[in-house]
Amino acid sequence: MLQVQVETHTGHGGVEVPRRFRPDGREIEAVETLDQWSGRSDRYFKVRAGDGSLYILRLDEKRAEWELIMFQSPEAQAAITPAGKKPLPNGFDSGEG
Repeated sequence: MLQVQVETHTGHGGVEVPRRFRPDGREIEAVETLDQWSGRSDRYFKVRAGDGSLYILRLDEKRAEWELIMFQSPEAQAAITPAGKKPLPNGFDSGEG
């Protein structure tokens, strides 16, 4: 897992969600929060970046540290979506042809 700097803004319900983040010194704009969930002392955010890539970021709430735990390029998303089927906004296959 890669530690990242994250800039947040207030989203739906007053929850702070990622706005942009910086892995390896690059700045990535989070244009859409697709999902969010909680663990024991963590919060997870699945976001879509401006280039169409998907990321899952984890916030360790006790230490106030962010980590990048998943990345998926648009090409990888296309490769896992069967031909003729439309991916859902959250990046998963809709099951429809």
